[in-house]
Amino acid sequence: MDLYYFETPNGRKPCAVARYLNLPVTFRRVDLTRGEQKAAEYRAINPNGRIPALIDGDVKLWESHAIMAYLAQKAGSSLWPSEPLRQVEVLRWLLWDTAHFSRHAGRLFWENYVKRAFGLGEPNEAEVADATRYFLEFAQVLDAHLEGRDHIVDGGLTIADFGVASMLPTAAEGKLPLTEFAQIRRWHDNLLKIPAWREPWPSAKAAA
Repeated sequence: MDLYYFETPNGRKPCAVARYLNLPVTFRRVDLTRGEQKAAEYRAINPNGRIPALIDGDVKLWESHAIMAYLAQKAGSSLWPSEPLRQVEVLRWLLWDTAHFSRHAGRLFWENYVKRAFGLGEPNEAEVADATRYFLEFAQVLDAHLEGRDHIVDGGLTIADFGVASMLPTAAEGKLPLTEFAQIRRWHDNLLKIPAWREPWPSAKAAA
């Protein structure tokens, strides 16, 4: 299997799953700073010109959540539950995250970190204020859900945890306002105890 990645929140998710499951993956770094994701060769793998992507024989996948689910299924792992209702719960939280929580966290990360890092100008204060308002709204939803829970979906660790947590390692750079959300911080502190989540990126020897 070839997993195409870069060190971004979306890249973290499938890399973490692959490392957690100890799958025989060849990690292939796509350097976004050099525009490699826009090359015709890579667009033949992912026509969106984005990372991540996965090739496994005749299977060609893009979208981080789909790749996580595929890797978990291939390994027979409970990261993708076998019970239909828990599968639906995983999907619900991944879709919610894409539409709400990580969406607005990503806006803050872009404005507060990426723009300066790539020489794209100063943060747009109106955009920061709007993203902060929505982030706080949906962080409240997640924080309340996590009260008394160790994982997003009852019954154990799933790809929903890796998906919803994907922006949290960037909290300092993105200036994510997490101070009042003790349950989110507790939950993510526990995830950081998992080596594959804490350090998902392949070593130089493992990457191609």
